[in-house]
Amino acid sequence: MHSAADPLSPPPPSENLDKINQLLDHLLPATLSITCFASRWQVLRAKLASLKSILSEVSDSPHWSENALLLPLLPALLSTVRRAETLCHHCCDVSSSVSRGKLLMQSDLDMAAGWLSKQINELELLLRSGVLHQSTAIVLSRPGASSSKEELAFFIKDLFTRLQIGGLEFKRKALDSLIQLLSEDDKSAAVVAKEGNMGCLISLLDLNGHDSIRELAVLAVSLLVSAGDFPRKCVFEEGALGPLLRIAECGSMPMKEKAAMAVEFITDDPDNSWAISAYGGIPILLELCKSGSLTAQSHAVGALRNVSVVEDIRNALAEEGTIPVLIQLLVSGSPSTQGKAANCISILASTSEYLRDLLLQEKGLQRLLHLFHECSTPDTLEHVLRAIYSLSASDTSYRILSGSTVFVVQIAELIKHGNVMLQHISASLLANLAISDGNKRAVGGCMSSLVKLMESMKPDGMQEVAAKALLSLLSVKSNRKEFVRDEKSLMRLMQMLDPKNEAVSKKFPVAVVAAIMAGGSQGCRKKLVAAGAYGHLQRLAETDVAGAKKALQRLSANRLTSILTRTWRE
Repeated sequence: MHSAADPLSPPPPSENLDKINQLLDHLLPATLSITCFASRWQVLRAKLASLKSILSEVSDSPHWSENALLLPLLPALLSTVRRAETLCHHCCDVSSSVSRGKLLMQSDLDMAAGWLSKQINELELLLRSGVLHQSTAIVLSRPGASSSKEELAFFIKDLFTRLQIGGLEFKRKALDSLIQLLSEDDKSAAVVAKEGNMGCLISLLDLNGHDSIRELAVLAVSLLVSAGDFPRKCVFEEGALGPLLRIAECGSMPMKEKAAMAVEFITDDPDNSWAISAYGGIPILLELCKSGSLTAQSHAVGALRNVSVVEDIRNALAEEGTIPVLIQLLVSGSPSTQGKAANCISILASTSEYLRDLLLQEKGLQRLLHLFHECSTPDTLEHVLRAIYSLSASDTSYRILSGSTVFVVQIAELIKHGNVMLQHISASLLANLAISDGNKRAVGGCMSSLVKLMESMKPDGMQEVAAKALLSLLSVKSNRKEFVRDEKSLMRLMQMLDPKNEAVSKKFPVAVVAAIMAGGSQGCRKKLVAAGAYGHLQRLAETDVAGAKKALQRLSANRLTSILTRTWRE
């Protein structure tokens, strides 16, 4: 280690600053008398004057001499000002100026002006960030959970200052600290997006930059966009999507994974999804789906799923060959990938007969049914079932699904034991398909579950699809008899029929009563009357509830027929 007196030791910051100021005091007046290259010297003079003013502000900052970013700037500045002084001497000496050549002198003056601009910008950045007013004892020391917003904001400003001014090591340490902050505290992402320079962070994604810096930058960006709408909006508006797609195309596999993750989160906002096509991103995402790691595949197909909601992009997806890739992912992807692929298929199939036909040509329904029978992950199962439901709009799919006993039995099991979303989709399918009487008898055991679902306020439409599915099953005589034998289901039906119960639209339980009485069974009538259906229907008919009068007539007609029959027999 060199001592303070060692000539190899760098001079103290104050000494460099003094030398720069002394040179400026001499140089600024000297440039006034230069007549050659007047316009260029006018620019240089303005920059030198600006530099002097900024250095005055720097020296007034309490901790300027301790700042690790400023210290390497001062020697570089001193070298630039000395270069300007040399050029000043050449231009004041006409013979020297001529001997150097006009073009060379112009080039030297332009380079000096460029160096000054860059260094002035860095000094201004340091001043604006406020880091020169803080002791270096806290630099890169991440604020704790109890720290104030002001402390967090300063820490972030310091990080981004280092990203813009510092060398590789400064940038690496700053990115490490930023990643640690975002990994441990999601809420900090909004402050990072507000206080940090997003443009600077995005610039580090450039493929021409240093690999280690780019790898850290893409991780930081992926963490930012995954943390909320505001950071995602800021990153997108700074133009991150293009660089991220280039990394997804050309980066190492770990970088491709992080870039694809960021693209998936950015495109989660429909307002951003359109840009994928503008950047030529669909082929890049498809290639990742085909040859990427399992993680990269999952994020890439997630991004495709996101952009499939944009009407103008859907046909482009088909033209680029997305559908065969999606079908293949149903077979070979991870559970997460399979779910996202099925979700994308569901969106495509629900919007266009043309796309449904393409999916069926690629044996999409068969692949989905196979996955449906094998899948055990509820989230993936939900997406697969949605895709099957969307494809059921096709006549071919409708016939296949209606005639599949295995499928009908399985959706009946989901109505009984699935989560609320699986119950909703399964009930919708059961309500819409043309199921044989034999299959309706086979799944009659789910009627009690359908009655419970008729009471559900959420999700929207649950009461209606549950009622429709139940009405379909009640078209079979044996199911009607089984229903009225189930005292709990009958009690639930009466509670829904009660005019005082406002939680359920009365048209649904009224329709169920009418369906039970459709066959004219005396046993069913007795059960309904004994449970209180007659009185409820009378009051509902008086208030003109849809279907109530007709249901009451059926109940009354059967009652009258019973009385007349008994009298005749007697």
